[in-house]
Amino acid sequence: MGRKRYEQELRVEAVRLVRERGVSVAQAARDLDLHPNLLRNWIKAFAADPVHAVPGQGRMKPEQLEIERLRREV
Repeated sequence: MGRKRYEQELRVEAVRLVRERGVSVAQAARDLDLHPNLLRNWIKAFAADPVHAVPGQGRMKPEQLEIERLRREV
């Protein structure tokens, strides 16, 4: 049994609930059945890099793509 995966849409909407609608992290986490720390991590990541904060499964940040490309070359 691996980690639970969350869809990108859920992550973005959860962050919006807290940042744009003013819902508390605790309340949003309860409503979405998430651990509050997980939601806090998503909020921090979104604040640091809104475009690539929650890339979702199978999508990498440009830096990660470059590292993977270089790894394949070697």
